[in-house]
Amino acid sequence: MAAHHAGDEVITAVIVDDHAAISAGVSAWCAEAAPPIDLIDAGERLADVWTGPGAAADVVIFDLELVPGRPDFGELRRLVHSGRRVVVYSQHTDDATAIKCVDLGALAYLTKREGPEHLVTAIRAAARGEPYTAPSLSGALAADQSPDRPRLSQRETEVLRAWFVSSSKDLVAAKLNITVKTVETYIARVRVKYANVGRAARTKSDLVTRAIDDGVITLAELNQTLDHTEATL
Repeated sequence: MAAHHAGDEVITAVIVDDHAAISAGVSAWCAEAAPPIDLIDAGERLADVWTGPGAAADVVIFDLELVPGRPDFGELRRLVHSGRRVVVYSQHTDDATAIKCVDLGALAYLTKREGPEHLVTAIRAAARGEPYTAPSLSGALAADQSPDRPRLSQRETEVLRAWFVSSSKDLVAAKLNITVKTVETYIARVRVKYANVGRAARTKSDLVTRAIDDGVITLAELNQTLDHTEATL
């Protein structure tokens, strides 16, 4: 493995895929990346994502269909709900599958036709809690006829509301009994969903505006929080 500069944090990823050739290829791409990415190969063993070295991996590279003909959206939902940062790497090229995965909270969706330049970039982005839109996903989103209101999960809404009425992500984490990293992941997913419907929200105030527009939180709730904060100063 190449030497790392002081202060460089090595990204670790765990891949769940039932095709050994795919895992071997991804492993080679990660090893050749600069700086390299440490890859843990779980094979088709989903349990290895939750226990052992895979449990601490920064990113999960998830083959959606470990059992032929049965895409496992339920497992994707579980990974996302637990705060894992997921890149879906799938043989499915249809738009509906790609959009569903992003709606469920995947930070990136790539088809297996897309090479290392996209997958390595997506892994690095996901490790930072940021989205990556590969060409396949870009096409799917362009064709998506859904309305311009993103479909936020219950947990995403809960984290977002808590963040709006808190002065820091640390307070949100303490309140919801999750890590700060998990809070950041949920907020990143919400930003992805707003960007995907053409309503980018890069700052907290942008997100507050979008959330008020969509009824996620009311101005009265925000003002009540501000009044309470001022009263306790």
